[in-house]
Amino acid sequence: MQPRTDLLITGGPIWTGRSDQPWVEALAVRDGKVAAAGPLAAVREVSAPGAETLLLRGRAVIPAFHDAHCHPMGGGLQQRSCDLEGARSPKECQERVRTYLASHPDVEWVVGKGWSMELFPRGTPGRHLLDQVTGERPAYLTNRDGHSAWVNSAALRLAGIEAATPDPPHGRIERTDGGEPQGTLHEGAMELVERLAPPTTDAERVAALRQAQAHLHSLGIAGWQDAMVDPETEAAYVALAGTGELSARVRLALWWEREKGLDQVEELAIRRQRLADAGLDAGSVKIMLDGVMETFTAALLEPYLTLPGGPPAGQRGHLFLVPEMAVAATSALQRDGFQVHFHAIGDRAVRVALDAVESASTGGGQDLRHHIAHIQLVDPADLHRFHQLQVVANMQPFWACHEPQMDELTIPFLGPERSPHQYPFRDLADSGAVLAGGSDWPVSTANPLEEIAVAATRRAPPDGAGGPPSLPPFLPEQGLPLATALSAFTAGSAYVNHLEHLTGTLEAGKAADLVVLAQDPFAVGPERLPEAQVEITMVDGRVVFHRGGN
Repeated sequence: MQPRTDLLITGGPIWTGRSDQPWVEALAVRDGKVAAAGPLAAVREVSAPGAETLLLRGRAVIPAFHDAHCHPMGGGLQQRSCDLEGARSPKECQERVRTYLASHPDVEWVVGKGWSMELFPRGTPGRHLLDQVTGERPAYLTNRDGHSAWVNSAALRLAGIEAATPDPPHGRIERTDGGEPQGTLHEGAMELVERLAPPTTDAERVAALRQAQAHLHSLGIAGWQDAMVDPETEAAYVALAGTGELSARVRLALWWEREKGLDQVEELAIRRQRLADAGLDAGSVKIMLDGVMETFTAALLEPYLTLPGGPPAGQRGHLFLVPEMAVAATSALQRDGFQVHFHAIGDRAVRVALDAVESASTGGGQDLRHHIAHIQLVDPADLHRFHQLQVVANMQPFWACHEPQMDELTIPFLGPERSPHQYPFRDLADSGAVLAGGSDWPVSTANPLEEIAVAATRRAPPDGAGGPPSLPPFLPEQGLPLATALSAFTAGSAYVNHLEHLTGTLEAGKAADLVVLAQDPFAVGPERLPEAQVEITMVDGRVVFHRGGN
């Protein structure tokens, strides 16, 4: 890790993220902390003797980013496996698999991630497309949101999945018109094949986490909340922390296994203490309440519309925990001092999460900062409850735009009355809710500048995984002011990780967690924000990323 550097930073715009003093002329970094932020003359007086001067020369400084919901292990493993992220056609997916096999001729299985549902009819790729390039080698490739898997005929045979195989609980096997397994598995059905694939080794996990951290630092990210930590992922964090390689500020959300029930709370508390002994914060528990819109597994208050290619009449998605268990789990975790990190995409799941927090509230004054991630569809009657119940709105804005999954696989099945209630970021902010920003990487880009651009403009970036830039904004009235969106990915995410006393804004006494951007984000504007490239990322006064390596 780089040593701390004492700096005097000036010569360009410095955005502190503070409402009372958003812009300063200079910033002093001393002993890993911000020593002063304000007029150059005053800052110069308290800067360290012999401090280096960093002249910005048109560049800008902002607080470092924090990602409130991401999966670094998954991102690192995806980068090291058969990566289909960004493929723009079924043929390109096939070519990537073929290229992967050519460079990894000895692998037993083809394992990877990242394909996009909109590339295939009804969002479900068939096994024969994979068979053409994999032959008899089994293949298991999850899509970019991790809720569906594309498998080939060899994998289906190994798993014993055939026409007579029933759908497992909380899952669905896609089938041809003749009833045969088609090649796509959703939710719980994925496990039928996943459990047969070769396990990831401990060394591979550590390498993946190391690679993920480097990638996130390169995007200006100083810390994150890992939204799904199982014992194997936990061990990789302990290994990196033990060697001093973990330079990010991390909060771990331990995974709630819905089959275990309330008996697991004691085990989770033991794991939390073991991680604390290793210097890691595991004060959060992830509860997954529903699936996703595109596979009709997000839990809705009213049924999906019945259209060709859609679910059967009356389908309201999957609620993975019944409301009574959601309340019981939240209450038990809260009593033990855990923050609850809910996955809730449909309006019914969001309501169940809010109801669980309200029912679990004891009025004891615990500052746990429960949060609901994704919040794609929120019933208007529930908007004010985030502020009322002090539940943080953990938003992943990259999909709040017109793009194929939205326009072809979501809006038609929600209909014109419910579709305008998607990703209501501005309404939540106006109601007083705390907004935290996350990416859900590798489900979408990890780049906060791209996420913030969509949060503000409600349009897909020109080179993003959406439609062409000529598409109109999606519900533009829900777009956020640039400063609000930036704050969500800095101060807001630091807040949800209980780190606002240490980081998230640039002010005297806080850690020198900062980013040097090639351009001033406010001068560039939201539409071109991704052009304001990260040049330097600092955590605790140490350079953890420098473009060009100098």
